[in-house]
Amino acid sequence: MVQKVVIEPVTRIEGHAKVVVHLGDDNRVERALFIVNEFRGFEKFCEGRMFFEMPQITERICGICPVSHHLVSVKACDQILGVQAPRPAQLLRELMHMGQVIQSHSMHFFELAGPDLLLGFDAEPEIRNVAGLYAANPELVVKAINLRRFGQSLISTLGDRRIHPNFAVPGGVNQALDGKDRDVLLGEVDTMIGYVQESLTIIKDWADRNRTLLDEFASFPSGYLGMVSPDNAVELYDGELRHVDEHRQELHRFDGSEYLNHIAEHVESWSYLKFPYFRTGGYPGGVYRVGPLGRLNAAAKMATPLAQQEYEIYQQACGGRVVEGTLYYHHARLVEDLYAIERAREILEDREVLSQDILCTGRITNHEGVGVLEAPRGTLFHHYWVDENGQVEKVNLIVATGNNNWAMSRAVEEVARRYVDGANIKDGALNRVEAAIRAYDPCLSCSTHALGRMPLELVVVDAQGREIRRVASGGAERGES
Repeated sequence: MVQKVVIEPVTRIEGHAKVVVHLGDDNRVERALFIVNEFRGFEKFCEGRMFFEMPQITERICGICPVSHHLVSVKACDQILGVQAPRPAQLLRELMHMGQVIQSHSMHFFELAGPDLLLGFDAEPEIRNVAGLYAANPELVVKAINLRRFGQSLISTLGDRRIHPNFAVPGGVNQALDGKDRDVLLGEVDTMIGYVQESLTIIKDWADRNRTLLDEFASFPSGYLGMVSPDNAVELYDGELRHVDEHRQELHRFDGSEYLNHIAEHVESWSYLKFPYFRTGGYPGGVYRVGPLGRLNAAAKMATPLAQQEYEIYQQACGGRVVEGTLYYHHARLVEDLYAIERAREILEDREVLSQDILCTGRITNHEGVGVLEAPRGTLFHHYWVDENGQVEKVNLIVATGNNNWAMSRAVEEVARRYVDGANIKDGALNRVEAAIRAYDPCLSCSTHALGRMPLELVVVDAQGREIRRVASGGAERGES
């Protein structure tokens, strides 16, 4: 008789999901499903809005990574106008993006993943959280909070608030950076670099003591996708997309506006989150991973000196090969954290960053626009189709977390098979299943969307719980009237 173990909700992630583990008669795991059980409809209810409203509307998709949606949206709007923002505006947009990466990566490592890594997967649930981490090492947690605060300061200095800023507009930005604000931010950079370097020391020490676990925990081959510069350095704001296989051989290199020529989305009946894949490989042969681990595999180096040193250490620890273990996401995330702070310093020191040349105006030139950047969780696509008046007719979003859906599902099943014993179910084993998801730092509120066929059913029951009507997506209906 098949039994089920349900983990609901999955904790220390953004959004709502559950894991269903199916056990056979021998109490061994037969199958495990990562089920995203929330549905949103941003693509649909954006229809009819004016295109220039989209940077303010779509950032409401999320309170964790609103800047990523704000900036990628305005990049799509630039294409609709057929303009390129002046270089000072591009610098300021990228600076805000670095703030997003810093605050997100810093928060995830310490507040979401840190309790598992630093306190142990088998620690008691009541202490396996940021409060428990603070009790164990308050100085470290305060530094982590300050790292996040610095990232948020970059955002709020430019956009007047830390969440849902009002800053980027089609063709540029709406205010220049003040010199005094620039100096305040620059004055904190060295301290923040020191904090991230301390964090890297912690993860490297943990990795050295847990190398076997790192290499075995949800380790599997896949493709990898990330944005790169012309010389294949990791790029987070603007660049070409590079897709490599499990041997780091380049399969595709393309401008983000061409994404529909390469990427399609698969639907499963048990989840509202779609499964992107490369058309040439089919599904599931063309699946891929994004985010810190995906980017560091798709690239060949980092573009700043301290991050490059850490990248080399990261690669040496993995034997110079493609990194497949899911828990390596945590190390890769901190390498990117360091890069983002270094890049913020480069921008703040650029002599054009205080320029008042921040806006290029234009008229509707194109009836569609595609924006792409690397959100903290991975490659993010916004695609808008508009009429001659600029009114939005259609929207497609492929959100960073969605790209990793197959990988999270595969990780859940592998970890469940390895650690869950149906005859003796332990909390630590179930926490390991959750940890496989947490490593990807998913933002499920962002990533559920409505383009194409969705596995959505509305079931109506009477007071006794009997089903009287069932309506499927697309209007198919059955049952009594």
